[in-house]
Amino acid sequence: MRLLRWRIHLHLSRRFWIGALGLVVVLFFLVNLASLVWNRARPRLIGDPLFACPRVFLWAWERPENLDFIDPRQLGLAVLAKTILLEGRKVIVRPRLQPLQAPPQTSAIAVVRIETARAEPVPEQSREVAAEIAQLAETPGLAAIQIDFDATKSERPFYRLLLQDVRRRVPASVKLSITALASWCIYDDWISELPVDEAVPMLFRMGVDREGVVRYLRSGNDFRPKICRYSVGVSTDEPLPRLPSGRRIYLFNPRPWTAQSLREILEAVRTWQ
Repeated sequence: MRLLRWRIHLHLSRRFWIGALGLVVVLFFLVNLASLVWNRARPRLIGDPLFACPRVFLWAWERPENLDFIDPRQLGLAVLAKTILLEGRKVIVRPRLQPLQAPPQTSAIAVVRIETARAEPVPEQSREVAAEIAQLAETPGLAAIQIDFDATKSERPFYRLLLQDVRRRVPASVKLSITALASWCIYDDWISELPVDEAVPMLFRMGVDREGVVRYLRSGNDFRPKICRYSVGVSTDEPLPRLPSGRRIYLFNPRPWTAQSLREILEAVRTWQ
């Protein structure tokens, strides 16, 4: 009788643990499914202006790039189209000179890099610069224009004026993006009211701010301005901080892109999304 009771107890125990294990597996599956659905739906739900674009963009800087190997259903390209140098009162424009190959269906963002030399820019220059940037909106199939300008505090009024002028000139169907120092998206928010659709927090080449930014993100904090919560910019050659999930990822590579380097970084990207 005692042996029978022990066998019954053992049988019930096994059924309990098998049932419990099955429940854990089901819950794990449901949690991951919910996370996947949320991250896919998140851009539209939070009003991301670029929700229809791929979730990963590769920056293609001023060098020859052959990107015929990318899958345009999964990846877009943010291509340096012009570099504008403000030197005194002169506006010097350098168009892209290096060849770029990519599948014809690839979603594209035209990037404009702005640099200043010696003197601070003056308001009169903003009109000429805005006209140069707005010309890019005529590119067929362009998803957005992105401006890359590390404006100092004294250059912020000029930058604000420039963005207002660009927004007036560019059709609403062409979204306006800017790159942003991480500090602008955390403790030095001067960009919330700028007339742009997204600001991409640049989480590389952060200099003295790096330790504080990494600590801030590791604590589970998010960027404060809403326009900073749609995307992030990272580089393949720097240790990656903890990133908020569900963001569009802009990837910078200091070397030419290859299928191997892309494959390696995309493995990491999947853990963030």
